[in-house]
Amino acid sequence: MSDTNHTPASNFLRQIVERDLAQGTYVSRHWGRTPGDAEHHAAGEPDPAKIRTRFPPEPNGYLHIGHAKSICLNFGLARDYGGVCHMRFDDTNPEKEEQEYVDSITDAVKWLGFGWDAFGASHLYYASNYFDFMYRAAEYLITAGHAYVDQQTAEEMRANRGTLTEPGKNSPWRDRPADESLALFREMRDGKHPDGAMILRAKIDMASPNINMRDPAIYRIKHATHHNTGDKWCIYPMYTFAHPVEDALEGITHSICTLEFEDQRPFYDWVLERLAEGGLLANPLPKQYEFARLNLTYVITSKRKLMQLVTENFVDGWDDPRMPTIVGLRRRGYTPESLQLFAERIGVSKADSWIDYSTLEGALRDDLEGKAARAMAVLDPVKLKLTNWDALFGANHAEPCSAPVHPHHEEMGKRHFNLTSEVYIEREDFMETPPKGYHRLYPGNMARLKYGYVIQCTGCEKDADGNITAVLAEIVPDTKSGTPGADSVKVKGVITWVSASEGLQAEVRLYDRLFTEAHPDAGGRNFLDSLNPASRSIVNAWVEPDLANAAPDTKFQFERHGYFVVDGKDSQPGKPVFNRAVTLRDTWQK
Repeated sequence: MSDTNHTPASNFLRQIVERDLAQGTYVSRHWGRTPGDAEHHAAGEPDPAKIRTRFPPEPNGYLHIGHAKSICLNFGLARDYGGVCHMRFDDTNPEKEEQEYVDSITDAVKWLGFGWDAFGASHLYYASNYFDFMYRAAEYLITAGHAYVDQQTAEEMRANRGTLTEPGKNSPWRDRPADESLALFREMRDGKHPDGAMILRAKIDMASPNINMRDPAIYRIKHATHHNTGDKWCIYPMYTFAHPVEDALEGITHSICTLEFEDQRPFYDWVLERLAEGGLLANPLPKQYEFARLNLTYVITSKRKLMQLVTENFVDGWDDPRMPTIVGLRRRGYTPESLQLFAERIGVSKADSWIDYSTLEGALRDDLEGKAARAMAVLDPVKLKLTNWDALFGANHAEPCSAPVHPHHEEMGKRHFNLTSEVYIEREDFMETPPKGYHRLYPGNMARLKYGYVIQCTGCEKDADGNITAVLAEIVPDTKSGTPGADSVKVKGVITWVSASEGLQAEVRLYDRLFTEAHPDAGGRNFLDSLNPASRSIVNAWVEPDLANAAPDTKFQFERHGYFVVDGKDSQPGKPVFNRAVTLRDTWQK
């Protein structure tokens, strides 16, 4: 059963939040009902949210399992500490962003069980809506002597940046008068210069041991149409400048990033402190904290490499059930509860580590075990003929059988199906010359048809090539499950089955891990060389007849085989397609 309702385990981020709440760090904040500058918030009421976090994806791709961890973390902290998590699209790059990705991201967050409505308002925001303020903030930095327009080429800037052991060199334009930089910056805004002709840089310290503080870029020229602002702008803020500004305008208290942004934190603080000094932003300012991103074995999360898998047709789109995207995991059969449970189990730390893929699969098994309806399915069918059927029951008789929908939840009721003279069983359930310890069907041995009768195998039929075409057996009378005689004959083998005349033929897709190596791209190797050729196989199976009208996204445990979901994309009424979400046990254990 899912334990997502249990008290979450503590971690360093929870401890920081609890410390700030205890010390009243943010109790003096005001909220102007919408994002805004210091004056805007000063006119508002005391902030009803005890903390504010944010989930700020760039809408340039589909979210993956790593984003799911971040979503659960940011929205979970806000939920647990009386706050609100903002859904913010960090759309400051006009060239890579599309509405398709915006829609898929909002859908994924909602599907995971989170929302951004709180305290009577929606907290869905777009960074591009702050472009006016960002421009105003940049002009302030110029006039205050904290920024300048640089006309070096990209190559010159790179050469003058220095190295980890050598300081950088000042730009020849670093000390140009503020009014000259301001005039050039306005020309940049007005489209009077081509891309790359000049940039706006912060004036900090070209000798800083942190290369990110060596006069980082703030604005660049980019003549490109933006999905939200159209052609209003031809200059765009750099992410490292925009991000702290966005946080401050939204009154974020705890800005939680992955570890690769740790070296950017000094610039994050520098931007906020300079703008607060100028009265543009309100105190107390946001603080950035970093945690280790999710590293999952047998998985690739690089957007570029995921895009390659899609565009070069190694998978069938972003929602292919083998993909680590949230849409792919959802189609595979993962539940929101299982992903929340996974995020809770792996925890939060400041140290990079690898999480084994079996942890993800285990969370899904534990969630579905308690709620997935059971059903019988035969994935590799061979016909079983009950040769004494007519003598016992008469021709065309169908013997009613029943089984619990779930063995531990009587309230879920029973399922009903018929045993008939011919059924399908798994091909592996019969062997002519079995090894020691084999308890299923072989000539002379008895086993039970689950929920039905004990049968005794009498042999098999073969084709001209010696392939087994049917197994032969006789029913042992008065041994039906649930009747007084059920225990009169003791057997060790129990066999699942589906009626040959009443069962439903269905396409079943057996999915496995997409890669055969735990670290497909380690050491710079080509990750495509580790693609698992057996990551998907398709079989024509037989399933219980009642599954004909199973609704898309319904999960089942096919007894013996694992957990399966009705594919929401390719299933049709009366013709369901089933995807295997996960096997009953970890088949990859060494």
